[in-house]
Amino acid sequence: MPLRWWVQATMFVAAVWLAFVVALPGVVAWVATGVMAGSVAALFLGYGRARLLVTSEVFQAGRARIPVRLLGQPVALDAADSHRLAGRDANGRAYHLLRPYLKRAVRVSVVDPADPVPYWLVSTRHPEELAAALEAVRAAADDVAD
Repeated sequence: MPLRWWVQATMFVAAVWLAFVVALPGVVAWVATGVMAGSVAALFLGYGRARLLVTSEVFQAGRARIPVRLLGQPVALDAADSHRLAGRDANGRAYHLLRPYLKRAVRVSVVDPADPVPYWLVSTRHPEELAAALEAVRAAADDVAD
């Protein structure tokens, strides 16, 4: 999560605390503000929790999983291409794991003819490393299949 989101949430909770402390008894104001601060922190931590995992058999992005043998060529995208592919040029059938605070992504085509999903678009801080890891695992899977 970007630092500015945490700063904005802290300022919001402080403003709510100030309104509560003026209008409510002190203990109630502190407890309500503490619950709100805890809720905001849990929301932020849960929202930024999507994990990417590449193993010799599976690529996992958030809760979605796909065998690497069903993946095509991964492509690391810059910010402009990621924005375009997530917006104007997006395919409604594609799987997207996008986080607005991450500007770059990796596009991986799905080569399974039975799967209606044409590609996965996954945002990441390190698109080149993710694409390289996917390509290495995919190449190893191709070698095993041959």
